Order: sequence, then C-alpha cells, then structure tokens
Amino acid sequence: MKTILFIIQKEFKQIFRNKSMLPIIFILPLMQLIILSNAASFEVKNIKFSYIDHDRSAASRELISKFQASNYFDIISEFQSKKQANLQMQKGNVDVILEIPIHFERNLIKQQNTNLSVSINAIDGAAAGVSNVYITQIISGFNQSIQTQLQTYNHGNFVQPENIMTIPSFWYNKTLNYKTFMVPGILVLLVTMLSLFLSSMNIVREKEVGTLEQINVTPIKKHQFIIGKLFPFWVLGLVILTVGLIIAKVIFNVPILGNIFLIYGFTSVYLILILGIGLFISNHTETQQQAMFIAWFFTVIFILMSGLFTPIESMPTWAQNVTYFNPIRYFVEVIRMVMLKGAGFNEIKEQMSIIAIYAFVINGFAVWSYRKTN
Repeated sequence: MKTILFIIQKEFKQIFRNKSMLPIIFILPLMQLIILSNAASFEVKNIKFSYIDHDRSAASRELISKFQASNYFDIISEFQSKKQANLQMQKGNVDVILEIPIHFERNLIKQQNTNLSVSINAIDGAAAGVSNVYITQIISGFNQSIQTQLQTYNHGNFVQPENIMTIPSFWYNKTLNYKTFMVPGILVLLVTMLSLFLSSMNIVREKEVGTLEQINVTPIKKHQFIIGKLFPFWVLGLVILTVGLIIAKVIFNVPILGNIFLIYGFTSVYLILILGIGLFISNHTETQQQAMFIAWFFTVIFILMSGLFTPIESMPTWAQNVTYFNPIRYFVEVIRMVMLKGAGFNEIKEQMSIIAIYAFVINGFAVWSYRKTN
C-alpha cells in the first residue's frame, strides 16, 4: 500500500510541476463546456427567407408579415421573378423561396382555397425538414385567421369555423431549452476526453524518457505501478465532473433532479473503464504522438455514435448494434436520466452493470498486455 501511495504522490507532483499542463487539464475543459454548450444547437434559426409576391394584395402582405414576425426567418429580399430567386438560392444566399400567385386574395375570397409554391434548399435534409415544419405552421396559422375573417352563412345563420385546439405537455424540459439537453452530454465528452488522453500518454511518456525500463527492474509489482499511475487521473476526472456540474447548474440552470451520488458512483466505474482503454493504448504505442492519434481516433467514433448529436434510433440497424459497445452511450444515457428525469438506481442498473463488466474486461486485457510487452 505504501508503494502505491508513493507512486500516486509522485504522479500528482509531476502533474502539478508541469505548469503548461495545468491550464490544459483544468481551464480548457471548462472553457469548452461553456463555449460548446452555448454554440451547439440543433435548433434551425435565421433561415434566409425570400418571397415573390405576384398578387400584391392585403392578404399576401399579411402572409408575408407572418414570416417577418417569426424568430426563425430572416427576410432577405423580395424578388420580381422566380429566375432571380433561383439564382440567389444557387449562390447560397437564400434558403426558402415563397411564391404567392396572382389572384391569391381573390381566390381565397371566392373559392376559399389557393396554392402556394415553396422552394427549400434541402442540401441539409434535417434543416430543410425543420424549415418545412416552420413554414407549414405559419401558413396554417394564416389560413386559420383567413377562415375566421371569411364569415360564411348557412341559411342566414352565421357559421363560425370550428377549430381543434391541441395543448401540448412537455416532460423533463418544459421550456424546450436545448442547452438542458446538450450540457450533460458535453460534460460527458469532456470527462472522457481528458481521462482518455492523459492516461493513454502516461506510460508511453515513461517509455520515451527511458524510465520504464528502470521501473521494471525494481521490486514494484505490476498492479502497484498501474494503480499508482492511473489513480491521479481517476481523481482528476471526478474533479472535472464536479466543476462541470456546478457550471451546468449555476450558468445554464440545468436541473439535477436525481441523486447526485448516483452520477458520481457511475462516473467512478466509468472512469476505470476509460483509464483501462488509455492504458491499453499506452501499452501498444511507442510515442505520445501515436497514443494521442489513436486515442483521438476512438474518441471521434465514440462521440459520433453516442447518441449525443444523432439519435441512436435514427441510425441504421448495424450502427445501432455497434453503439452497444460504445461506453459513452451509456454515460450520456445515465447522466441525462439522473439529472433531467430524476432516475434512481433501478433505472440505471442495466447501464451500470454493462459498464462494470466492460471495465473488468478492458482492464484485464490492459494489465495482461502490459505484462506481456514489458
């Protein structure tokens, strides 16, 4: 035990002795959490909107005013012809073109129906789909308003158009604040990246400076050396988590409805898994550059297939199956369930069991590979 404590003390001294590493470990992750949480959003806003008004009537102006009042659209310009509008869309200056036909108002009054032409830049299919929803909502609201104005009579009796009102109920994120969804996931990424990168470069650094051979001929046992080398990064991971949770609560007002000790308990096991992956990488690389490259390669895959940016349910079947081997997936699920849903241990015990088994297997391979290669 004294040997392990000595190695741990030595590692902490090395970490805090390197003044250039301290900002990277403590300041940069927190800056990333604040910046990414404010910047990352899948809300589609500032849609570049243009229109062609062939009718120039009160009804067409009212419809255009609906788009001008929306927070999702930026009115770029009015065009005189579809050719001009298409040219601007081709240049990327316009995302949506609304074409109002001639006799628009007259047809509404006489026939009470007419057609509108809407062209949407669909290079980004997801954004185009959301834009279409916004446009449909605005036109539906306008249509409802027009139907109310167009008073009809049935045998001399005024007939009020019937409306069906839907009152939505939003669970777990009543204000539909996207940061409430994103901040916990980004915190998971920062804890993972910091722990994986530092642990993957830890032992390989000893190889580069030539001290690993010296350590291997000492009476220090393998498990003592590995625990002593990795324990400080386990502590650093929990420190980053703590500071991140404070920022999430104070700056972004993200609720923590569940037991916070569940988050710490899961993170403790999760960090053992991540440090095991880092150790495995460090065992099979000769330079810190190699270790960093391999760690970054796996991190990118883990992030993209974690369900943070793309819902797992929207992925192809094969990709959904691959995500079962992705540890970040389970951490993202757990931290959102505990923070936003108030989940208890029974709700996260499946993810906890998977991560625990995963950690045991990965660390077993890592320790075995260290023994075989050194």
